[in-house]
Amino acid sequence: MLGRRMFLKLAIAGLSAAMATAAYPFVEVFGKPKVTPYRLTPARWPKGLRLKIAVLADFHACDPWMTPERIGSICSQANALEADIVLLLGDYARGMNMMTDEVHSGDWARALSSLKAPLGVHAVLGNHDYWEDLRFQKEGTGKTIAQSALENVGINVLVNGAIFLEKDGQRFWLAGLGDQLALRPGSRYKRPEAIGIHDLPATLASINDDAPVILMAHEPDIFPEVDDRVSLTLSGHTHNGQVNIFGWRPISASKGSARYPRGHFREEGRDLIVSGGLGCSVLPVRVGTWPEILAIELGDTA
Repeated sequence: MLGRRMFLKLAIAGLSAAMATAAYPFVEVFGKPKVTPYRLTPARWPKGLRLKIAVLADFHACDPWMTPERIGSICSQANALEADIVLLLGDYARGMNMMTDEVHSGDWARALSSLKAPLGVHAVLGNHDYWEDLRFQKEGTGKTIAQSALENVGINVLVNGAIFLEKDGQRFWLAGLGDQLALRPGSRYKRPEAIGIHDLPATLASINDDAPVILMAHEPDIFPEVDDRVSLTLSGHTHNGQVNIFGWRPISASKGSARYPRGHFREEGRDLIVSGGLGCSVLPVRVGTWPEILAIELGDTA
């Protein structure tokens, strides 16, 4: 027979376990990002070109989940990697309503301006950077608030464009795709589904030599359409499902997010790396998907 003292102990243990289980999603939400390393030599990558890339995705700035102070701390962690280049993969805007306060675009951009690298800090925009901009949703054209905020602090934003960079006397191209879900669906906008502003041919049109290409695309959905001119595609957006229980992800942010939830994928000789991101969208919950910064080393690392 179960004694009173033992019953109380079991009841307290059960209550504690239930409280811990309920609280755990917030442990990951506020967790210090892990640094996830990748080392590879993609197709068409020239011998002798070694490049270190720090990748950050999906901040979703808002109080209390992703404050300017927390963004600044994450940026300091990224700077400590001493990468050659820093790439930002979109979704700086909040993307959810469960918050105590907004974070102004100027404030999160100022925090991001602390990022430093010899080859610069470069960015693409994510769907929420467009969705939170009511003017853009109405007009469907022009610069978003997020793009202006980033450019105002000296961060280069690529929207269906490419630039060439050079390291150790060797050139490579950095391309950035327009967002694939930029115009949000809904009766308010008379759109049955999201419409993208991405243009992959235009993005690659300015590439006029055989130097390797790194493509930034917020959503990984574009990857099957990428041709072999692109050595590496980098994406975010997925949050690794935001809830990932031993590989079971009940929600996917897009069709491509279900196919490429997080990690390194190689198809037909082409490489894709997807970040699990840093913040949250819709709900402030992360389970089995700890925030991460990617530390990618390309080329011969021996």
